[in-house]
Amino acid sequence: MTISGRHFLQIPGPSNVPDSVLHAISMPTIDHRGPAFKELFSHVLTGMADVFGTSNQVVIYPATGTGAWEAALVNTLNPGDEILCFETGHFSSLWKTMAEKWGLKPTVIAGDWRTGADPQKIGEALAADTDHRFKAVCVVHNETSTGVTSRIPEIRAAIDAADHPALFMVDTISSLGSVDYRHDEWGVDVTVSGSQKGLMLPPGLSFNAVSDKALEAHETSTLPKSVWNWTEMLAAGRNGMTPYTPNTNILYGLKESLRLLNEEGLDNVFARHIRFGEATRAAVEAWGLEVLCTNESEYSPVLTAVVMPEGHDADELRKIILDRFDMSLGAGLSKLQGTVFRIGHLGDLNDLTLAGTLAGVQMGLQLAGVKVDPAGLGAALDILRES
Repeated sequence: MTISGRHFLQIPGPSNVPDSVLHAISMPTIDHRGPAFKELFSHVLTGMADVFGTSNQVVIYPATGTGAWEAALVNTLNPGDEILCFETGHFSSLWKTMAEKWGLKPTVIAGDWRTGADPQKIGEALAADTDHRFKAVCVVHNETSTGVTSRIPEIRAAIDAADHPALFMVDTISSLGSVDYRHDEWGVDVTVSGSQKGLMLPPGLSFNAVSDKALEAHETSTLPKSVWNWTEMLAAGRNGMTPYTPNTNILYGLKESLRLLNEEGLDNVFARHIRFGEATRAAVEAWGLEVLCTNESEYSPVLTAVVMPEGHDADELRKIILDRFDMSLGAGLSKLQGTVFRIGHLGDLNDLTLAGTLAGVQMGLQLAGVKVDPAGLGAALDILRES
């Protein structure tokens, strides 16, 4: 049966793409070796540096965020290098798995998937590493599988307190453009990101923001690299070009998404996402359900993972909501499958869209036989109205 009205895409990415961005992507294809492309690419390189908070040139790949992960590793490390990772959820685990495929040796600090990377534990591990075996510390800023945002400045402070020379690598795939992030100020060496979440684009672009220290490591890195090679990417970028065929039409979309972010103002964008997170958690708590994240200082502004009550299946709830209300919610990943559903509240989203989303979740919970207090929606509306 066809359901009238718009589909509610409320997964935590890919996020909804604004109409003006879709229109920009539909521009005629241009010569990627001509002056029009040079102007376009130079513009988005500058714009992305501003979003990352860096004075260095950003690298833009025609790839998903996974490609930018790989680029971070192969451009800075050598075969057999040891790295320190913190387990915060499904995606931090994937980064560790990728490192192993490249012959790197990750040491993982176990986490509970309900809290972020612990600065104290990272600091202790680095302080004990007196031989400086660890060449990099890898952390996910906003863990999309759990709705937990790690405290990056505190982790940087822990690295500094241990007086450890390891590179600091951070995944911002689900946070950049939605959550305050400052590559230079926070002392990050390689920041990884992608286009399909806070930047409000389809999948297909990924990014590395790179510190001077990371560039020094790149000069002696011997892991194989061709497509991901910073030397070639940065040299071409300085001339407004790329060393191989770029994703020209999504770059048009990126130019428009940067315009939208700047028009709203990044500080306002961040504040809007914080409000949406607060409203969503208010609904969850008033329903009598449990937010997966247990540390208030690590609540994610871009998604909320909700724990289903015992005896109820999160995937069955998602199916009911999709079938009845044409709304997609995020599934629980890995060991959270069936026990958690995720509400995305990021990107091209306003108060009424979030209100409709939470109304759909509340009706779906009731249809699934979950006993919830119907005052949950009102609790969220109170925050949206008053803040």
